[in-house]
Amino acid sequence: MEVGLALGRGGQRFFDRIVLGDISQAVRAGEDPLGEIFQLIRPAAARRQQGAIYTPAAIVSAMVGWAEGMGKFDRVVDPGAGSGRFLIAAARKFPTAELVAVEADPLAALILRANMTQAGLIHKARIRIQDYRLVDLRPIEGRTLYVGNPPYVRHHNIAQPAKLWFGKAAARLGLKASKLAGLHVHFFLRTMELAQRGDCGCFITAAEWLDVNYGSAIRRALLDGLGGYALYVLAPKLAAFPESMSTAAIVCFKPRESPTGIQIKPLSSLGELGDFEGARQVPRAELARTPRWSVLVRPGPMPPRDYVALGELFRVHRGQVTGANDVWIASSETPELPAAVLFPAVTKAAEIINSGGEITNCSRLRKVIDLPLDISELDPEWRVVISRFLTWARAKGADRTYIARHRRAWHSVGLYDPAPILATYMARRPPAFALNRCAARHLNISHGLYPREHMTARMLRALVTWLNSNVALSQGRTYAGGLVKFEPGELERVAIPPLASLQS
Repeated sequence: MEVGLALGRGGQRFFDRIVLGDISQAVRAGEDPLGEIFQLIRPAAARRQQGAIYTPAAIVSAMVGWAEGMGKFDRVVDPGAGSGRFLIAAARKFPTAELVAVEADPLAALILRANMTQAGLIHKARIRIQDYRLVDLRPIEGRTLYVGNPPYVRHHNIAQPAKLWFGKAAARLGLKASKLAGLHVHFFLRTMELAQRGDCGCFITAAEWLDVNYGSAIRRALLDGLGGYALYVLAPKLAAFPESMSTAAIVCFKPRESPTGIQIKPLSSLGELGDFEGARQVPRAELARTPRWSVLVRPGPMPPRDYVALGELFRVHRGQVTGANDVWIASSETPELPAAVLFPAVTKAAEIINSGGEITNCSRLRKVIDLPLDISELDPEWRVVISRFLTWARAKGADRTYIARHRRAWHSVGLYDPAPILATYMARRPPAFALNRCAARHLNISHGLYPREHMTARMLRALVTWLNSNVALSQGRTYAGGLVKFEPGELERVAIPPLASLQS
């Protein structure tokens, strides 16, 4: 009997070739037809809200293969088990191990149970439909392997009680907690709490924790308590997370050990996982003093001795977030407003890319609405007009966005002062820089470069020219699909020649 469901054209094609009697055979052969069905039933956007990004079979196999080289395990724990891909693969390598699946989504857990049953593993599996941060795993006589793909959920979608848990857990472990930490960071800390000496772990995550401030909790944990052993950063072509534009990192660890260093290696093929040929043994001291670990994966050439970091001369700030561009960027639908609250701003990266290195005409830019914190500061004649605008903005939900609810006054965007130099920071090309000659403001599609000391227009122009010709893609953070991102700190670390030499 063939199955047909109204899941769109792609879903119909999938079901047209699946016979119910073949599902058991497919599961036992190492495939995951039920997991594929789940991904069709629940759209990618909905799964991303829960961090449910399923790992390709080839990567699962490579990670479990690495674990096999670490010896025998008596228990295997997957903290975000999904449809059970990691556990079923691990059961074949460790046939006597108890399997512990932790999965908060009841539907995914149902599919997991079906897969375990069809694979003949349900008798040795414990399925916990629970938040991994709250799960209580009893100690065992033997070794536990923690393996999987911890769910990636951004901090915006993490409830306040969970953030409070994270802060307390970090304090218990002697780590610094950031409110910007994603859910995967929480899972690392919970594993650190649960694991015993002799255990091992192998997690795949988005690689951004290597560099961002909130990732310091993972970086410090790997040096103090979680026992970092090896770190592999996958080449974008391997597409570890096909549904997201994210570079992946596989981190292997031995809890309760104090590493003298970590093997770090860029991975161009999955067959290299566990092969340390070409890896760099980075000493603990170097790891501890390096704020951005991606530079340890592919260290670039040393700059000339007289070069300095851009951050020594400039502060780099990402532009302001409006929270609702359709409200705060003026359009033909926007109610009448006084010119005093309308600010020409760079709102598209193309406005910098196509500027030829100088933004000279603000009249071509869109205007961002930025009201003062205290509306009474405005001229009395405009208060009725502003009140009408705020009523319109509320009707469009502008007061209920995450950003609006977390700024001093929901109606005040809080644009930064004009930056003398503006730069793009995410594209499939090196960042573009432009001299901001018309004093435009900028939103979060670009960075502003603010001199720490006074600089002449000639000096700024010379620097823009040099940056546009010399900043390379390799200095940023590469995501799957070739997208490259430069965080403010990464731009500040770009080495530049002495400004005097640029003007000669």
